[in-house]
Amino acid sequence: MSVKFVLFLIIAYFLGNISPSTILGKMQGVDIKKEGSGNAGTTNAMRVLGVKAGVITLVVDVLKGFLAVWLGMHCVSMACGELCMIFVLLGHVYPVLLKFQGGKGVAAAFGAILAVNWPSALGVLLVAVAGAAITRKMSVGSLAAAISFPFFVYWFYPVEGLSRFLPISVVMALLIVFTHRKNIDRLIRGEENNISFGKKKDKK
Repeated sequence: MSVKFVLFLIIAYFLGNISPSTILGKMQGVDIKKEGSGNAGTTNAMRVLGVKAGVITLVVDVLKGFLAVWLGMHCVSMACGELCMIFVLLGHVYPVLLKFQGGKGVAAAFGAILAVNWPSALGVLLVAVAGAAITRKMSVGSLAAAISFPFFVYWFYPVEGLSRFLPISVVMALLIVFTHRKNIDRLIRGEENNISFGKKKDKK
């Protein structure tokens, strides 16, 4: 593994550290990690800061996932780009610049997948939308998409790179499921919130 290869893995990790919801929250005088679910992702940004902030968070998270992988692919190699998927996801979930308090990684993972294999990205998107629409719970859509990801990779990814990329897809899926462990617990107890779009909470 060359120095350049490692450098772009590090770049991917720090791109993952970019947290639009944290920045937007500070602009509105809100600590996103202390409001709502305490998560710095799209869903909590929508609940706490409103739809516009949620959309901005979603777009930026997708773009940073895409960019991190695209840079690895085009500046180093396909193998580097594929591994950057895990590193940008780790940077999003465990950002050292934000005391390791990040989001759950769904949007960043989608952007990363989109850069490598758009048919798989389209597949997981459709699963996520269907799961969320049927149950009215974003976590169900996210979990269903994560679990389905390795299957889409097996079906759509070029055979010559499948043995290298399939394990990466499994690691990403497991990481997304792990970040949703509290959601899974609430789903089992029947306490998981439905999808809602809020506005910034009034200060007390």
